[in-house]
Amino acid sequence: MTAPSTFGLSSEARNLHWLLTNLVEEVPGLLSVAVVSSDGLLLLSSDPGRNAEARTAREEHPTGPKGSAADLATIVSGIGSLTIGAAKLMDGGNVKQTMVAMDEGSLFVMSISDGSLLGVHGSPDCDMSVVAYHMALFVGRAGHVLTPELRSELRKSLESESTGSAR
Repeated sequence: MTAPSTFGLSSEARNLHWLLTNLVEEVPGLLSVAVVSSDGLLLLSSDPGRNAEARTAREEHPTGPKGSAADLATIVSGIGSLTIGAAKLMDGGNVKQTMVAMDEGSLFVMSISDGSLLGVHGSPDCDMSVVAYHMALFVGRAGHVLTPELRSELRKSLESESTGSAR
């Protein structure tokens, strides 16, 4: 996974990128990480601009991880919405964390703030307790800085990256 460029971003945005990079580097077995806004938009990812690489990997390794952080963001948003609905139906309160264990990997979704979510796709051999612990650290550190202004800045940054790579 490559670190995104943080040139021209506010110090809060750079700090959030740094936190995400730390999460990816410190936790073995992470395949993709995405921060998603409450309306389902990708705000920050471990692999921005890697859609072409993801398609190539999909063709070369049909049983391996599929897609990119944009795909992960879509899944995280859907699972977040589903679990919030389930919690409401069950009078369960707020959803804190969701984990899906699969034969070929794991998916973790954790609430950050104001409906924002952190999603992690882990390899089959990742240590789930270590992943959950580091996700909780990220959420604790990122939750208070993920303001509406910062979310807007992150969205614009991703949009400009994708239009720049499409040229």
